[in-house]
Amino acid sequence: MLKLYSLLLPLLIPVVILHLLLRGLKNPDYFKRWGERFGFNNIHPDSPVIWVHAVSVGEARAAVPLIKEMFNRYPDTPVLVTTMTPTGSAEVSRQLGDRVLHCYVPYDLSWSVERFLDQVNPCIAVTLETELWPNIFKGCKQRGIPIVVANARMSESSMRGYLRFEKLTRITLQQVSLIAAQSRADARRLRRMGAPDDIISITGSIKFEIKLPASLREAAESLRRDFGSMRPVWIAASTHDDEEKQILVALRELKRSYPDLLLLIAPRHPERFVPVAKISRRDGYNTALRSELQGPVSEDIEVIVADSMGELLKLYAASDVAFVGGSLVPVGGHNVLEACAVGLPVIFGPHMHNFDEISQLTLSRQAGKQVNSTPELVAAVASYLDDANLRFETGEKGKKLVQQNRGALERTAELIFALAENNCAGSS
Repeated sequence: MLKLYSLLLPLLIPVVILHLLLRGLKNPDYFKRWGERFGFNNIHPDSPVIWVHAVSVGEARAAVPLIKEMFNRYPDTPVLVTTMTPTGSAEVSRQLGDRVLHCYVPYDLSWSVERFLDQVNPCIAVTLETELWPNIFKGCKQRGIPIVVANARMSESSMRGYLRFEKLTRITLQQVSLIAAQSRADARRLRRMGAPDDIISITGSIKFEIKLPASLREAAESLRRDFGSMRPVWIAASTHDDEEKQILVALRELKRSYPDLLLLIAPRHPERFVPVAKISRRDGYNTALRSELQGPVSEDIEVIVADSMGELLKLYAASDVAFVGGSLVPVGGHNVLEACAVGLPVIFGPHMHNFDEISQLTLSRQAGKQVNSTPELVAAVASYLDDANLRFETGEKGKKLVQQNRGALERTAELIFALAENNCAGSS
């Protein structure tokens, strides 16, 4: 099955190139660094590297605390971080700068993988969440490189997708040295897919390991003064295509009761910043891009599109209530914990299968609400804007939720270091 996969995969190269070209029309960064995607890069470390793969922004953020633990444990061992998207690449640069090596991960073509492994020479490979690559895992296994799937999550829908190729999935998982699963449900699904029971540990989610900057409160208070201290502020974060339309409809209804309500929209993908601003203006809202604003925001601005990277925590902390996107449309949701960590009531839609455990915890701890439609979204936002006590109590429950579920980072790191000791210790 793996041989057939390896033979058929090169036939998809024209489709892959077309995909890059189409993505490049929206985000020019997709036109760059194609060689890295086929195993050609300028990374030639003097010693074996710890390799961490984080596909995009969310995984890159989750990986940062783990990578910092690696710096502490192996200060002399280079760390290579690979991503698949330009936004993930930008996040790595923003958070870690030149403390790490960085390139795009090669496509799972056997020759690309071999070239990549020859060049970077990993002593251990750590991939985040749901990234399972047959040829990469096989190549590592053949070279004696331990493979870790850290912070592993597996939704029902993802499991069903993998099980369409059950034999290939089973072979791939049998190459893995360690799976650090977020929950019992994730572990159960991974076993169903063929992961050996003895390589699975349940560690919890490292996404709870949120460290708020010491300057956050002061920066958020300053930003809130710019927005208007007396104006209610609603943030809709990590939104997707077709979701903003529903949010703008909800805003229209909310402004009947809160005429000075300010909406912040933070689209998930940078290439959508300008299109979302155009949609908002087309719907009749006085709209500005965050990058265009300096100092106090005019009272007649109704919508701000957050087109700046790395500001989400500050925008959350300067808001009254948050909606987290990818959940009113069938994307699978995004991480609500950053909003919880700053004490913000959080609202999300029905499609949260990528964060099932975290969303259920949020609801059970009364740290937020789930809605199924635009009218329900209006009612949920209004309930928090109407009641300052409810807003505060819900936010405090969110903070407590994050604080009480920390510890996954330490558990995951110790498992990884136990594996890395033989392979990586010599270069530390």
